Amino acid sequence: MRILSHERGLLYRGDLYKSLLMPGTHWVPPFCRVETYRVDKAFSPQSTPLEILLEDAALAGQAEVINVPDNHIAIHREDGNVKDVLLPGKHCFWKGYTRREFIQADLSEPEGTAALDRSILAHSALAGYIAAAAVEPHQKGLLVIDRAFVRILEPGTYYFWKGPRRAEILAMDMRQQQFEITGQEIMSRDKVPLRLNFFCQYRITDVMKAGFKIQDYDRQFHVILQLALREYIGSLLFDDIMDKKESIGPFVAQSLKPQADAFGIELGHSGIKDIILPGEIREIMNQVLVAEKKAQANVIMRREETASTRSLLNTAKLMEENKVLMRLKEFEYIERISEKINQITLSGGNQIIDQLGQLFIPGSGEK
Repeated sequence: MRILSHERGLLYRGDLYKSLLMPGTHWVPPFCRVETYRVDKAFSPQSTPLEILLEDAALAGQAEVINVPDNHIAIHREDGNVKDVLLPGKHCFWKGYTRREFIQADLSEPEGTAALDRSILAHSALAGYIAAAAVEPHQKGLLVIDRAFVRILEPGTYYFWKGPRRAEILAMDMRQQQFEITGQEIMSRDKVPLRLNFFCQYRITDVMKAGFKIQDYDRQFHVILQLALREYIGSLLFDDIMDKKESIGPFVAQSLKPQADAFGIELGHSGIKDIILPGEIREIMNQVLVAEKKAQANVIMRREETASTRSLLNTAKLMEENKVLMRLKEFEYIERISEKINQITLSGGNQIIDQLGQLFIPGSGEK
């Protein structure tokens, strides 16, 4: 019988293993048979347990045995490339045909992937054994294994073994964020109902406090912010609220600084976006505004009238003291009046200027 170069043969007499047949031509005795196996495949004997066959020194010298313990896998590489994954148990391969490498991995150690190259971890053969998680550039990650905090992770991609111990990453957004309180109904101290739209910017400064010590820190602080706003606005009169609306946000943020520190966050800019009044109050405010503007207009008109009267008085005094100025003023008014007259008829050809003076200014022609 001929054994090819990529094969190995097992000689049996009945069900009894006799010897290993290497590549070449062999004479097979009567009542014997040969099982052939490809050397590029894993060696899984058909008729005899592997442990018995390995008692043959010749066969054991041609075989490479890999023992994979429980909660482990072995990454099988051929000529530097990932071939497949070996599960717990005993595995056997023929030597010499290809360069093989077996990398044992303990699935009970989720962070054991750190020792492996990323190209191996990303191979499709390991997809069922690897959990990948990313921490974005604007985040920090809290690594938790079996519900116990391990360490803080910086931005990057992380791989973990899927095994009896579960690994997960709690991602914390480190960017500036914003609390929004919309349509908050509050009554002022003088019983005026209001609705406010309020905002408060914040960012996380302590990921441990925000991530572990406080459950749902953003929801809890949102409620605290609502209560603080309700308490402060409720202590002010309506007119004070309208006068101090620019300072309400900074005051509330400053008063909540101790609570923010306990939550692991830092408060930034805050303020009232809108104050929404009921219809009746809005009409009253409009009437007050119109009245204020009318009063301001009246003050301005009286001020202008006073200034105009004072100017006329000064002009009259000057003309009384200066006859030439008086005469010039007369000519100025004659010019203004003449602009509105289409035709003038004068009798006589002499003293036209005197006649015009007599026409427009009583008494100007008297000597």
